[in-house]
Amino acid sequence: MSNESSAHAATPLDAPTIGLPKDKELVLKVIPMPADCNANGDIFGGWVMAQVDLAGSVVPARYVDGRMATVAVNQFVFKQPVRVGDILSFFSSLTRIGNTSITVQVEVYAERFRSQGRYIKVTEASLTYVAIDDFGKPRKIVKPDAVQVLAAQDTM
Repeated sequence: MSNESSAHAATPLDAPTIGLPKDKELVLKVIPMPADCNANGDIFGGWVMAQVDLAGSVVPARYVDGRMATVAVNQFVFKQPVRVGDILSFFSSLTRIGNTSITVQVEVYAERFRSQGRYIKVTEASLTYVAIDDFGKPRKIVKPDAVQVLAAQDTM
């Protein structure tokens, strides 16, 4: 086994382990597979982005009450590579409700397959979704009162 391949196959974590967020909701767990790899043997960034978009849409769907579309990826940071077999946990929280749009923060944590129970943050992103009507035009979001939003976040 070459030094390069043995280094990649080794299981030491790339970053110190951290605790999972308590102020965000777990909205998705997924394990990437070999078909999701790039030529370096890491998971395609585009695959991670697609999963983040799915995870990011969960919380806004509760407020939009109908169709919505992703209109912006405000920020997207890859902090660590994602590998085949990692157990990825996607956490999301609402950061803003506008007249027609909702912005969320998504954080992704990995448990390396051989180091389960030890988490590292691999990705974080901010995305904005817009409520749309049947013709694809933006429509108003009926804003919940602040008490409902805070109560919903406290139960997450």
